[in-house]
Amino acid sequence: MAKLKTKWVCQNCGYETAKYLGKCPDCGQWSTLTEEVFETSSTSGASLKAVMNDIKPCLINEIEIDNTIRFSTGIDEFDRVLGGGLVQGSIVLLAGDPGIGKSTILLQTGKAVCKNGRKALYVSAEESASQVKLRSQRLGVSSDSLYVYSQTSFEAIKLQIDEIKPEVLIIDSIQAVYTNTISSSPGSVSQIRECTNILMDIAKNKNITVVVIGHVTKEGNIAGPKVLEHMVDTVIYFEGDRYKSYRLLRCMKNRFGTTNEVGVFNMCDDGLHEITNPSELFLNERTKNITPGSVVIATNEGTRPLLIEIQALVGTTSYPSPRRVSNGIDYNRLLQILAVLEKRVGLNLSKQDVYVNVIGGIDIDEPAADLGVALAVTTCARDVVVSPDTVIVGELGLSGEVRTVNNLNKRIREAEKLGFKKIIVPKSNSLKKEEFKEIQILEVERLIDSISACVYKETEK
Repeated sequence: MAKLKTKWVCQNCGYETAKYLGKCPDCGQWSTLTEEVFETSSTSGASLKAVMNDIKPCLINEIEIDNTIRFSTGIDEFDRVLGGGLVQGSIVLLAGDPGIGKSTILLQTGKAVCKNGRKALYVSAEESASQVKLRSQRLGVSSDSLYVYSQTSFEAIKLQIDEIKPEVLIIDSIQAVYTNTISSSPGSVSQIRECTNILMDIAKNKNITVVVIGHVTKEGNIAGPKVLEHMVDTVIYFEGDRYKSYRLLRCMKNRFGTTNEVGVFNMCDDGLHEITNPSELFLNERTKNITPGSVVIATNEGTRPLLIEIQALVGTTSYPSPRRVSNGIDYNRLLQILAVLEKRVGLNLSKQDVYVNVIGGIDIDEPAADLGVALAVTTCARDVVVSPDTVIVGELGLSGEVRTVNNLNKRIREAEKLGFKKIIVPKSNSLKKEEFKEIQILEVERLIDSISACVYKETEK
């Protein structure tokens, strides 16, 4: 017979203890432990034996792979991030900030999947069916194979899954559904863990592809226990600036494809539209009259090259300590680049405020943007401009050397395709320049060499 047991669970990391603690010993957060009551049940020897009899090991060489195991979502950018499409029997976790468009993209995905002859069930635990209908009318989503079910109880959801037999199941969201087997409230660590276990059983045993929406905390992490990300097959973050129209779909974990792939969308009144050439999107507002401190760099998002504008502003400070502000570039990385400029180039910034901004709100993590940031700051401080048809690529070392970057050929081809005439790259890369007919490749070894190579003209005063 099942027995009731009380435990204290950290809502941040999932740590469990038999007594209350003010501070979680695992993650170090204060006042995150809440009391939860659950039932304990023991598995009899006979039932355990029956379960074990159904499981038989087989040789890996004898396992046959079904070529139809992966199918398209109907959205090319989504397929790109997933590594070619959804995999039957897999679980995909989609997380993002409130209002970023998670429900929108999954509703459009449900329509596209049904258009390809499949059946989908959209479970909305946060909205009523009529509210989902209103949004679907705005998005132009209509299908005879897309079912909408407004429900929070997993027991009721399982009954509808058995009746409808969908090939794609969408849960919006995992923090809003609950199971009656646990007495804790929806969104708790125990509820999220148990509901995910139920979804895993549904996905693997019924061969249903499950896509789950996950909330994020104010720090930007997925709400709930970390085990949630370990249990699912794919983790995707939906990112973007709420005050701008573009959105980025970024893959952080994928058991069936590559990670760090990025899909780019544009949020419009009628939903999300794919951006097949994101570099044009980020450069379309760049003015022809270039001012000091503006450069274009070639960065990589996953395997996709992107051309992005970086702007720097340098001015005399009115504070005892000069300000250093960075948007889209790691703050410590900026301080390191400024230190290299002062020591290796002789640029005195001790009494100057420095502001660096990546246009479009993109966050750049790779060091290949170092040289572009350094040249943006230098040209603004010296009141000169970089040639508007020049792209800059390179990592910056502490001794002032320009170091190699990966996927350089892809970056050069992207710049050539968009009509740029010159690109500054590290000399350490072995390039076949004859492959690039429409763009001039300037190889530099040190930071000081790149400054003289990229300067276009002095501005008129």
